[in-house]
Amino acid sequence: MDHSTLVTLRDHHPAWRLLTSLHAPLVASFLHRVFVAPNVRVMSEVNLAEALEDELYVLREQFGLAAYPKGALEYLNDWTSSDKGWLRKFYKLGTDEAQFDLTPATEKAIGWLASLTERPFVGTESRLLTLFALLEQINTGTEADPIKRVGELRRKRDEIDIEIARVLAGDEPLMDDTAIRDRFQQFQQLARELLADFREVEHNFRLLDRKVREKIALWDGAKGALLDEIMGERDAIGDSDQGRSFRAFWDFLMSSRRQEELSERLDQVLALPAVEALKPEPRTRRVHHDWLEAGEHTQRTVAQLSQQLRRFLDDRAFLENRRILDLLHGIESKALALRSATPTSAVMYIDAMGADIELPLERPLFVPSVKPRLAGLALAAAEDEIDTARLFDQVVVDKTRLRSVVQQALRRQPQITLRELLDAEPLQQGLAELVAYLELAHGGDGVEGLRALVDEAVEEPIRWQASNAAGEAVTREARLPRVIFTR
Repeated sequence: MDHSTLVTLRDHHPAWRLLTSLHAPLVASFLHRVFVAPNVRVMSEVNLAEALEDELYVLREQFGLAAYPKGALEYLNDWTSSDKGWLRKFYKLGTDEAQFDLTPATEKAIGWLASLTERPFVGTESRLLTLFALLEQINTGTEADPIKRVGELRRKRDEIDIEIARVLAGDEPLMDDTAIRDRFQQFQQLARELLADFREVEHNFRLLDRKVREKIALWDGAKGALLDEIMGERDAIGDSDQGRSFRAFWDFLMSSRRQEELSERLDQVLALPAVEALKPEPRTRRVHHDWLEAGEHTQRTVAQLSQQLRRFLDDRAFLENRRILDLLHGIESKALALRSATPTSAVMYIDAMGADIELPLERPLFVPSVKPRLAGLALAAAEDEIDTARLFDQVVVDKTRLRSVVQQALRRQPQITLRELLDAEPLQQGLAELVAYLELAHGGDGVEGLRALVDEAVEEPIRWQASNAAGEAVTREARLPRVIFTR
């Protein structure tokens, strides 16, 4: 917090520039309503420009045309410029329509502005208890003495036994409304901060990717050393504190049991009168789904960066090979030019000739070649009749029908596992149809309106009826990780 650092932040940090901008109320309110409040990660240029045009129309009706004279696209392009940096503009692979996303600096500025509003009350008890709980987890997790650790566990057991005895005796101490509101406000704040952290993690991965691309562009050494350094940096960010924490969070949240537990507890808490009086946001009920969506978007971004890095390396190899071909073509052209006009002076210089020494005993002995023997056999035409109908009896899986089955199931409920779906709609074409369902889950068929998550920790058996070679009915079984289709 020294003077020179703050001067640098004031001149270069996008969040500070947003807070000092004359259009800060427009930028902060619009981006909060469009991106932060509904937890939208990416929005197309057409939709974002249309929403901004509606916002500008309302503001011009209130403050006049001179307040915001430029068009929506001009404002969006201005907010994505290098001197602003409030939005990130990019193009998805295979599309020519621009996409927009918030930058972490903008989300920090919006969060700070939201914290300036007056709160009903400032709760401190929940934060103090959270601090004590964190210190207790650190002390327990770093205690190497087994005697002290067992003593601490026994103390907790005694406290639980005392609380159980009080509840059985009819003494049930309930939390008052103030404590409930205090803890629920703390929960809402941490939930919002967690969503903002996802965007910053994704931004850090992009910075790493940009750094690697710059290193590839300026690299003049061997390819092996370059790949070794690139993979080392990829592993470094995955093994960093940020990467480990994100991976642990993702494994914890991907558990279906944890999702069900979060849903049940949120329903119970939101039904309390003290919480209803606070009028929480409607999205609070599905905040864990927002976490899943934001984390999945981060995972997809990392996968896309890896694919783009591979494509970038392939392009570099193609350019190097093309450069070699250009050099060879230049040598051939110069040689043909010298054929008609004999040079009078030296054209090129080579090193002095040297004698190649080959000892007689180093040469291999002569080995006669083996001549193949051709047998004079007369080939007779086969008299067996071949059933050619099997060549046309191929299994064709209708992916459109499978897609409609998944979409109809998701109209009745927000998510469904592949096993539950197949219990209601059994497989008709066996393993080929199961593979088609997995292809839909992977997104290879371009399914819109649904997503699929894979829980590696849970293995589910899937059974179907089939026929063996003798035509007898048998039951087949495949064991695979749990696949969850979601809206």
